[in-house]
Amino acid sequence: MKKSDNHIKYTADAAAQAVDQAFKVLEGKWKLSILFYLFDGKVMRFSDLERAIPDITQKMLTQQLRQLEADGLVGRTAYPEVPPRVEYRLTEWGQALCPTLDSLITWADHRPK
Repeated sequence: MKKSDNHIKYTADAAAQAVDQAFKVLEGKWKLSILFYLFDGKVMRFSDLERAIPDITQKMLTQQLRQLEADGLVGRTAYPEVPPRVEYRLTEWGQALCPTLDSLITWADHRPK
């Protein structure tokens, strides 16, 4: 890996390792869906995410959100209220992923049929 003119030039091995690390952070059946619902600075409560992704179980949503939070992509705010209110949003680093995922959608749209 070399850095020149604000661009990092990767060897094939370094690029493969970097992509592998990125996919490890994003792996999981529901993580990308969760990220897409939180794009553009959206803040959503747990119950809103649960309704938005009807096929996900409560246990799986909890696990995926915890992993995304541990990896620094999602921020969690718990309010000391009754009933408890917990909100999720993308962190700055998570929001930086948006253009990349937008590009992935565009790429998928151009798939030969």
